[in-house]
Formats: sequence, structure tokens, C-alpha cells
Amino acid sequence: MTAVSLPAPRTPDPMEAPPLRWGVLGPGNIARSFAEALRDGTRQVVTAVGSRSLERARSFADDVGARAAYGSYEELVADPQVDVVYVATPHSEHREHALLAIEAGKPVLVEKAFTRNAAEAREVLDAAASRGLFAMEAMWSRFLPHMDVVRRALEDGVLGEVHTVMADHGQQLYPDGPERLASPHLAGGALLDLGIYPLSFAGLVLGVFEDITATGTLTLEGVDAQVSIAVTTSSGAHGLLGTSMLTKTPTTAAVCGTRGRIEIDGDFYGPNTVRLRGTGIDADVVDTFEPHEGDMHRGLRYEAAEVARCMHEGARESALMPHAETLRLMEAMDEVRRQVGVRYPGE
Repeated sequence: MTAVSLPAPRTPDPMEAPPLRWGVLGPGNIARSFAEALRDGTRQVVTAVGSRSLERARSFADDVGARAAYGSYEELVADPQVDVVYVATPHSEHREHALLAIEAGKPVLVEKAFTRNAAEAREVLDAAASRGLFAMEAMWSRFLPHMDVVRRALEDGVLGEVHTVMADHGQQLYPDGPERLASPHLAGGALLDLGIYPLSFAGLVLGVFEDITATGTLTLEGVDAQVSIAVTTSSGAHGLLGTSMLTKTPTTAAVCGTRGRIEIDGDFYGPNTVRLRGTGIDADVVDTFEPHEGDMHRGLRYEAAEVARCMHEGARESALMPHAETLRLMEAMDEVRRQVGVRYPGE
């Protein structure tokens, strides 16, 4: 691989994105990381927080410097000083809360997984389209600089013909982790919370999946504890993907082609190192991209900046995470759940 190198990312500086006033719907842990990333790495602000508990909303607002706290989601989405709503409640509530914001005329950024299933995702996206509003899934990995390095390497043919993608995401979160992950009523399980990362990475690299084969192990509550997934494309390329909430896995990723391979350190879905190697098993590293982020979750500022740019330009969706891709991923997860036997109450 003489003279071959990784391309530089095209990712704009989040500080250059237009300022927005965010309303946070659901002040949980990921919302706190999002608010801190906005505060530390953008010109955007969290201006209001909504929770079913006014006390919790006030505590979160005080911590992140928001001017307003509301004890209901309805009050939050009605606030005229909120430009866009970030939906960060459990998966089971995403449809309802995204529609609430859209009906109030607010654009939305909805945490991944976008909804429980593809039907709910279509309903939300159709509602946003009918109101002429921006909507996007908060698949933050898609907007990080190291992912654009991968995207550009594929566009430039650095790896030749890609045949295999491997990615995994496992965290030890069951049975002693968050209650929502164990609950079918909250759309728990490993897949929607963790498995979406390797699936999304495979979608970024391979495009449309022609076939999906999955096997899984369920908890006593009936949600997926771990799942192994094989996807194929019309060209015959394979994606070998795994997710688990029983154990911490390497959470690495690799893209393997005829001219070389890319390896991403764990946790691959956050700001991380990308290495380019030759085709041999022990091939030397020929180039490396190093991220500039410190704290991993500071990378959440890139998705916020993308929302701000899109809204400033009058776009209704992001080219980096378009609605069609969100629907494809939801459909893929619907099929995986069908094969492993997970069905949520009310579906």
C-alpha cells in the first residue's frame, strides 16, 4: 500500500454552526452529556428543560444553565424561545414525544433508536414532513470526524472492493443496570440501545442490506440480552455484527477490502483512532487518524451542529443521516427482533 493514506475529515468546526436554543425533553444521563457538549463545544444553548417532575427539571436546568424548567412536556414544547426539541426519553416514548413537539411546530432531534419500530418512525417522519419541519435521528457517530475519514476512504477507493465489515457493541448493563433496559414496556434490550451502533456502521459502509440473519438470547423479562447478526448486500459483501448487555465486548470495528483494511479502536462509535493497514493478517499500519476530542461524549456536539446547519439552510433532513437511512435501520431491527422473538407490549 505504498503512498496510500487516509483522507482528512471534512467535518466542520461545531463552533462555526449557527446558534440554536434547545429544549431538552427528558433530562436523563444522555441529555446531560448532550447539554454539556453544547455548552463546551458550540455556540448553542439549552434554554429550557421539560420533565414529568418539576423538581427534576429544575435541578437539571440549574446544572446546565437553562433559563426555564417545566413540570410537563407540553409546557416545554409550547415555549416560544425553544427553537428545536431534543427528545431523550426511553425508546418506548419517542414516538409520542416527537409527535408532541412536531404538533407544537418544533423541529426535533430524537435519540437513537429513533422509535420502537419502523411503523412509528414513518409516522413521526411523515408528521414532520407535513408540517415542513426538520427531523433527525441522534445517531451521533455519523457526524464525528473519524467516521468521515471512513466515509471518504470508501468514496476514494482506498480499500478497493469491500467484502467484510465487523463491529460489536457490548456493555455489562444487565441484570444490574438501568431498569429501562430490562423492561419490555420501555422497549428495553441490547439491540435498540447498543446494537444500533454496529448496525448503523454496517449501513454506512455497505449500504442497503439484502439479507439479515440473527440469533439471540432473551432475558426472563423477554427482551434481548445479546444478539449476533449477519447481513449481506446484493454484491455479496458481509457484515458480522454483535451486541450484548451481559458483558463488555471490545466494541471495535473493521472494514476489510481487497487493497487494505480500516480498524477503529474501542469504543468505535465515539471519537476514536482510525488505522489503515495492508491486506495481510499482520500487515503494518500505513496511516493513522487521531481524534481531537477529550471526553468521549463531547462528540455529541457534532450532531447538534449538524442540526443547526441544516435548519439554517432550510433543510428538512440531514444528508449524513437521512430519513431513508433511519427507516432502513428501523426495518432491520424489526427483522432482527422478529427472528430472535422480541415483541414489545402494544406493537
